[in-house]
Parts: sequence; structure tokens; C-alpha cells
Amino acid sequence: MKNKQGQTASFMVRFNQKIFDKDGESNVQWRGKISHVQGGEEKRFSDFNDALSFMEKKLTQLTAEATKNEPIEKQKGILMKSLSMWNIIKEVGPKVIMKTIKDPLKQVNQLQGQIQGQISTIGEEISEKVQIDQWRNASRSDIHVIMESINDISKELKKLNTKVNALSKKK
Repeated sequence: MKNKQGQTASFMVRFNQKIFDKDGESNVQWRGKISHVQGGEEKRFSDFNDALSFMEKKLTQLTAEATKNEPIEKQKGILMKSLSMWNIIKEVGPKVIMKTIKDPLKQVNQLQGQIQGQISTIGEEISEKVQIDQWRNASRSDIHVIMESINDISKELKKLNTKVNALSKKK
């Protein structure tokens, strides 16, 4: 079996939320833009299925281009294998995105948990890598910079907590 170089396809998806009142009732609409990073092509969408179609079309083009020198039957087989993975993503992806959009508070809480886990991990790594004697030799200006950074992080965490509490009260 020959080992051939594969291709990379990266996509960036941006969502914009529009909240509005219509007939006295609050409504929300999500719009977005998807970009193929390597090629620069973009598509705007208000239905996520349009974004999925854009990705599927681009992946199909890339697979067809990569197999253009193969016999037609082999091209079809490779394309079918490539798209079978895509069909799974197409099935599961929108459900994950809708869960995120429908319950942002849950996602914020999950994100806070991940951040806290990372902070704990980083703290453990620092304590393993830095000997206490190295800290004793820090200058006053070094300590001042560290304290300012800790204060800035503390302020940002308080702001984030306030936003999360506000979201909790809205439910």
C-alpha cells in the first residue's frame, strides 16, 4: 500500500446573534459566515445546513483534485470513503451547535470548569518546574509585575462571574 500525502482543510465559522422584538415577543436569529482557511472562499448563512453544504462541497472538490490521476472507479471509491466520515459529522455537528446556542449558560459553566482545570494544571506544572529558591531571588519589580497580573486576572474573573450570575437570573 502506497502512503500518499493527504490534504488539510480548515474551516472557520463565525456566528452573529440578532435579538429583536416582533409583535411584542422576543426573538433571536443566528447568522454566520464560514470560511475555507486555505483557499479563502467564504459563504454567509442563516441556516447552518448551508454552512455544512459549503464544507461538503469544498471537501468533495479537494478529494476529486487529489485523485484526478486515478482511474474513475478508484476515484469514486475514495470519494465515497471520504464522504462517509463527512456524513457522520453532518449528522452530529448541528445537534452540538444547537445545544450550545440553546443553553449558553451551561456552556459558560462548562468553560469555567475547563478554565479552572487548566489553571490547576498550570499551577501544578509551575510548582514542579520552578524551585522555591528561584522565587526568593525575584526583584521587587518582578513581584510587583506578578501582583499586577494576578489583580488583573482577579478582576476579569469577577466580571465573568457577574455575567454568569446575570445569565442565571434570566432563566
